[in-house]
Amino acid sequence: MTEPRDHPFVAAVKPLVDAMGGELMDPALAQPDDVVLTWEGQDLLAVRLPQLSDSLDHILAALERRYGVPLAQLDRKSKQDVVRILEARGAFSVRHGVETVAGALGVSRFTVYNYLNRDSGTPKGAGKSSRE
Repeated sequence: MTEPRDHPFVAAVKPLVDAMGGELMDPALAQPDDVVLTWEGQDLLAVRLPQLSDSLDHILAALERRYGVPLAQLDRKSKQDVVRILEARGAFSVRHGVETVAGALGVSRFTVYNYLNRDSGTPKGAGKSSRE
């Protein structure tokens, strides 16, 4: 029998676990919140998923790898694309998500909110009277 780390199933799920920022471990070390993966009736490995705040940092790092430069060095359009991607992945539901993203992009929170509003189709100044 092959060692669990050499098992083809482990090799298949490892890129997904890495992309999520998870950690592979021996199933005997699994805690209640870990996910134990079974192959042919045998507990093969456990996956420890990251906390949501850690996930955002991991997603930002993956985006930096994708773009090949620190996110703060991107042009405006690319930063808007990053915000769109992050919104689709739920980054702004995480506490301090806007602040974290703004810091990574080298922009203000206001700018991130503008990018979000622009993408949602909300007209500039919507809901405000002309005298405000």
